[in-house]
Amino acid sequence: MDFEIKINSLYICVKDMERAITFYENLFSQQVDEKSDVFSVFDLQGFRFCLFNNNEVGEKVTYGDNCLPSFEVNNMDKLISKLKELDAQLVFPLTKIKDNWVLEFRDSEDNDIEVYCKI
Repeated sequence: MDFEIKINSLYICVKDMERAITFYENLFSQQVDEKSDVFSVFDLQGFRFCLFNNNEVGEKVTYGDNCLPSFEVNNMDKLISKLKELDAQLVFPLTKIKDNWVLEFRDSEDNDIEVYCKI
């Protein structure tokens, strides 16, 4: 059986939807596209980055490692400045890996997020 798989979204679990929306609106410099107490969505150039408040539906999760999104940016210095403004903790320092600069930060909901920039 042949079929196609296309990855066009992911979600991370959040403890406080409003706090998470505020964090990501500031990080992405855009407003949330769909907002609810349970599931909110940012459209990032056709990719859906979603926030899921698992407590609203009684689902238990382990925060921080339920998903490791990886974002590409075109300017690591500007991203680092933004992360400082947001008081986001770096959990993996800026490191050169092959042809990329890579770092990981912890968001407002204790999830780790990877970011890379091509050299």
